[in-house]
Amino acid sequence: MEHHQRARTGGEQQDTSATTQKKKRKEVALYGNYRNYYGYRIGQDLEEDPRLKAMKKEWFEDKDCLDIGCNSGVITIAIAQKFSCRSILGIDIDGARVNDAYWTLRRKVKSIRTVPAGGDKLAESNTVNCLKDPVAESLNKRAKNDCTSPHHLQEGDFYDIVSFKKGDFIQNWHPRDNKSYDTIICLSVSKWVHLNWGDEGLITLFSKVWRLLSPGGVFILEPQPWKSYYDNRLVSETTRINYQNIKIRPEDFQDILLDKIGFRMVEDITSSVSGCKTGFKRPILAFWK
Repeated sequence: MEHHQRARTGGEQQDTSATTQKKKRKEVALYGNYRNYYGYRIGQDLEEDPRLKAMKKEWFEDKDCLDIGCNSGVITIAIAQKFSCRSILGIDIDGARVNDAYWTLRRKVKSIRTVPAGGDKLAESNTVNCLKDPVAESLNKRAKNDCTSPHHLQEGDFYDIVSFKKGDFIQNWHPRDNKSYDTIICLSVSKWVHLNWGDEGLITLFSKVWRLLSPGGVFILEPQPWKSYYDNRLVSETTRINYQNIKIRPEDFQDILLDKIGFRMVEDITSSVSGCKTGFKRPILAFWK
């Protein structure tokens, strides 16, 4: 009898362990802070994130930039390399994603060290989060075409230009020394702000971006559609309640940013990526302060 009870208890423990493992495999991202987000959202055969095609070099070159919700840092680093930022800071509410971003940065720096000697093989072999490595590929081309170019980034340059920080942009994150930015990007983040902090949180996001932008600065926004709110409304009790009470819809964002927040001009830059075969089929808007 006792032996039978022990055996049954052992079986129950195994069942419980198996259930726990299954639960662990199901990722819950309360703020959209998925691991390997870029591999999940973007096709594996792309040389770079297609949203970069919508962005203009003059918005970033020799500018101080901010990436809200940087996740693993793939976009942040690609912007720094492709558009020659003066500086770019990526912030994310999840410290684990910030650690991932620094890992991504270290891998980029390692690839830069070997690009001159490694040639095409390195560019072809390096991948980050299921993307072909745009930094290594572009640097390899630069090494071939113009190694003396003043914008040819060396390994030390990346650590000077790119940085990451854990922070809650809505509630308590503030830049050091009241720093302002020339360009701020917010890609596939507004829905998560909206679901977690409601209409008030969304207005806080927009207002804070406006305050942090330098005069003439650009805010690049990729809002998610209302349907995706519905798909993610039950990730927490907070999001469930906020979803029911949201009055502002994504189609209202443009009018709010122009009429209430104070941006003076908007450009729809979606068409630059509309032909790409990717998981990103969302509007991308550029607002000027």
